[in-house]
Amino acid sequence: REVNISLLDARAGSPPSAGELLRRQGERQNAEALVQYLRDWETWSAQLMESHLSYPVLCYFRSQHNNQSWLAALTAVLDACALLIAYAQGALKSQAELTFAISRHAVMDLAQVMHIPPRPPRDDRLPARALAELRGLLAACRAAERGGEACEGKLVPLRGMYEPYVNGLADRLLMALPPWTTAEPVDNWRTSPWGRISAGLLSPPEPHKDEHF
Repeated sequence: REVNISLLDARAGSPPSAGELLRRQGERQNAEALVQYLRDWETWSAQLMESHLSYPVLCYFRSQHNNQSWLAALTAVLDACALLIAYAQGALKSQAELTFAISRHAVMDLAQVMHIPPRPPRDDRLPARALAELRGLLAACRAAERGGEACEGKLVPLRGMYEPYVNGLADRLLMALPPWTTAEPVDNWRTSPWGRISAGLLSPPEPHKDEHF
């Protein structure tokens, strides 16, 4: 379970976000790689569902870093898939639909086996300004082949299919849900207890309050 969560750090930051995943994908300009990455998460979600339904206590096990969790990773992937289903076309949309289906299945069944009723988030996780930013990121990574109110209207029911479940799980497990976008993303691989690796080795700065562990 934790391997893919750790690998997500360099691809979407920690905590991960759909926006950061799309932004970095746009920099690489490789839509085929994103299709394969979503395919890997399709398998991961199926494995998570089967193992955690068999042993629900695994849901309570934390990741090694306090800004990572299986629930945050799964939610970020669901967010990204929902965007791609609403705005993309072709192979990218098709794979997003498959990954979304099994990931949504996982959170719904886990909430059921843990007797957690779905609860809509108290605050909207995707305000209008963040959605506008995400549309730009979709265009940058050549994923947005359509737009307008029709796409936004499709995104709303997609969010309704999983957000109440991940929110209920987050409340019970005391795990924070990730944002859709991140103004200042943090990568755990860039940090150490003595400061940011990228800031220099001779005179490391004071550690940030949220550094690494």
